[in-house]
Amino acid sequence: MSAKPKIDPALSHVYLVGSGIASLASAVYLERDAGVPGKNIHILEKDAILGGALDGAGDPEKGFVVRGGRMHEMHYTCYWDLLSAIPSFEDPNVSVRDESFDFNKRFVSNAQARLLREGKKLDVSSFGLSKRQQMKLLELTFVPEKVLGDRRIEDWFDHDFFTTNFWFFWTSMFAFQKWSSLAEMRRYMKRFIHLVAGLPRLGGVMRTKYNQYHSVVVPLVRYLEARGVRFHTGKEVVDIGFDLSADRKRATLIHLKDGSEIVLGKDDCVLVTNGSLTESTDNGTWSQPAKLKGLAESGSWQLWKRLAAKDAAFGDPDPFCDRIDLQRWWSFTATLKDATFHDYMENFSGNVDGTGGLVTLTDSNWLMSFVIARQPHFPNQPPDVKIFWGYGLHSDRKGNFVPKTMAECTGKEMLEELWHHLRIQDRMQPVMDAGKVNCIPVAMPYVDSLFMPRKLGDRPKVLPEGAENFAFLGQFAEAPIDCVFTVEYSVRTAQMAVYGLYETGKEVLPVYDSIHQPEVLIAAAKAISS
Repeated sequence: MSAKPKIDPALSHVYLVGSGIASLASAVYLERDAGVPGKNIHILEKDAILGGALDGAGDPEKGFVVRGGRMHEMHYTCYWDLLSAIPSFEDPNVSVRDESFDFNKRFVSNAQARLLREGKKLDVSSFGLSKRQQMKLLELTFVPEKVLGDRRIEDWFDHDFFTTNFWFFWTSMFAFQKWSSLAEMRRYMKRFIHLVAGLPRLGGVMRTKYNQYHSVVVPLVRYLEARGVRFHTGKEVVDIGFDLSADRKRATLIHLKDGSEIVLGKDDCVLVTNGSLTESTDNGTWSQPAKLKGLAESGSWQLWKRLAAKDAAFGDPDPFCDRIDLQRWWSFTATLKDATFHDYMENFSGNVDGTGGLVTLTDSNWLMSFVIARQPHFPNQPPDVKIFWGYGLHSDRKGNFVPKTMAECTGKEMLEELWHHLRIQDRMQPVMDAGKVNCIPVAMPYVDSLFMPRKLGDRPKVLPEGAENFAFLGQFAEAPIDCVFTVEYSVRTAQMAVYGLYETGKEVLPVYDSIHQPEVLIAAAKAISS
């Protein structure tokens, strides 16, 4: 194989496709570690707002919206390293990392109402696993990933496994389904085995002070803008031209939807976020359901399909985007100009806001969960306004109380279903009648796409063999060992891309290795056998 050409960072122009956390992290590493001038770094984003899946927007009158939230933990080595040098949203003398660590010292996750049935707390002192289920769970951590192929979780465990407390913890916290990838579940077990004992109370889970758009994205964008990084919104990349041969692969041309082209010079690079969890989402309203969209509205998935058709090394997007019926779920964000619900939940659960985490309704046909973040969750949220977020994993089923599928429901109907499950419909009806609550549903066709059964190679390597001036980033690029559906995974791919293309003298930070710590294994085994 020919020697890899050396890229001169001083002459290099870098084009980042997409503005999610992977691209933002890459821009930091390019400027800080690789020496690429900020003005030579271009982030191309088809939407009007930056941040990808790390979102959060709204106001008290129209209602706030967060499509989802990413739970953190202290051993996200790449992520916290990145944010250790980024000034926080409110205080330029405090980093995002330090702000987050301080926030989580004050508001510690200790859920006291993790699972409910018929509006009452369930006993979660036991995972409820049979001896055989315990053995199968532990066995999974020792099976080589390559032999699992595209098997599903339901291929490994018996039917009763999916009625255990363990499964309710797992499916609601991580959004795994019975048909999700067994290989991904194995990675989660190995990567987060130090958190297994804390699953009933969400122990070890960390959150940011505000929603992740304001706590993470805005500080990163400010940092990059101050260094001259250029953000180009309304710029959708529809294709990339390559010079491909047996031993080398080189990106040559970027095609944009507006008909313009970017010719890549000798020292230029392109970093592509292939695929997207939040692509083609749609917001409903208090009185209108959200609409399910798909591939036709998805620039990111269509781009990856075009790239994959050029070379097998660019992966196969089909397993991740061609089964929307298995990948979709609906979330909702409620905005209340009234404290009745939050006061009730604090008294009922024993958790002040920000310490309880997910509450899962195990008898919900939608398998609905909700979480009350620490208030305020938005910088522009007045003290008398409260918000909470929820989602359902079975959006195609009719509600227990509202005779519609979750997908067919308005924001009002989603809350009515929730009030009935909690047995507080009479308490909340006056709040509804007074017009003091809004709820915005969101349809997300691709959220579970990253957990779809897949084979090794379906996700392209961050740096495919022979790649000279391009890389893949984000949740659908392959970062061995680490787990998708985490911000850590996206930031890790950014490190892999930048440190692989440029001579930085830096190594990608290692994945936290809890699986080889005896005390962690003992604690996990004890919890699983409870």
